[in-house]
Amino acid sequence: MKKYLLSIVVAALLTGCTNDTPVSENNNNTIKTEDLVPSIDYTLVKTTPHDSLAYTEGLLFHNGVLYESTGSPESNPDLRSILGTVDMKTGKLEKKAELNHNQYFGEGIVILNEKIYQLTYKNQTGFVYDLKTFKQTGTFTYKNKEGWGMTTDGKQIIMSDGTNMLTYLDPNTLKPSKTLNVTNGGYSEDNLNELEYIKGYIYANIWTKNYVVKIDPETGKVVGLLDLSSIADNAHQRNPNVDVLNGIAYDPLTDKIYVTGKLYRDLYEIEFPH
Repeated sequence: MKKYLLSIVVAALLTGCTNDTPVSENNNNTIKTEDLVPSIDYTLVKTTPHDSLAYTEGLLFHNGVLYESTGSPESNPDLRSILGTVDMKTGKLEKKAELNHNQYFGEGIVILNEKIYQLTYKNQTGFVYDLKTFKQTGTFTYKNKEGWGMTTDGKQIIMSDGTNMLTYLDPNTLKPSKTLNVTNGGYSEDNLNELEYIKGYIYANIWTKNYVVKIDPETGKVVGLLDLSSIADNAHQRNPNVDVLNGIAYDPLTDKIYVTGKLYRDLYEIEFPH
């Protein structure tokens, strides 16, 4: 990623040099550039089983329990849009609620105030469940063209929609309270997907990329990058039919962090400064 951003900066400089007009800013012949985003070193602690039929869209811990939501792409009729809990020993996803896959594609989830909130892909509709019973207690709508990932800072719900924008929702009204423009080295960081809030920062999978970005919620700037290519490579070796890396979950009770992907056979416990 660093090389990519550096190439862009170099290309911009070369282009400027071919112009007849000298490139300058504030009359001092300098160009301001964003600092390159540092990589975050991590250690793979261990792997545990993951349901290989889980097309992971949402992943989170709450009170020591791992929750997962899945999608149901048309290309694979055997997959379902399920919301449930995960057995950490076997990886089995125990279904607690299910959407009609002919109508909805399940997306990200978040838990706040004893409720579970779930997005859908293209219906601009979300569902609300009672945390204890998983009974659906309501629905909500949003103007974002699509629904992708969710997390919370403990006060508001934060959702992604596949763009570089994060939308904050008031949990009382489920209406937008603000948006956050996410940038990486001065450029829009598009395809923000599954989200996790860890100690004051938002972490986001980037769709089709094997990395997770660390976002400062005050500025929207990406301040760190986890390159998980080796984990993605391992997942493909374990199962050639896996889809993209997606899913990051933080357990505050144990201070452990897990990542996985769509149809991955494993959860990967990773350790890094956070």
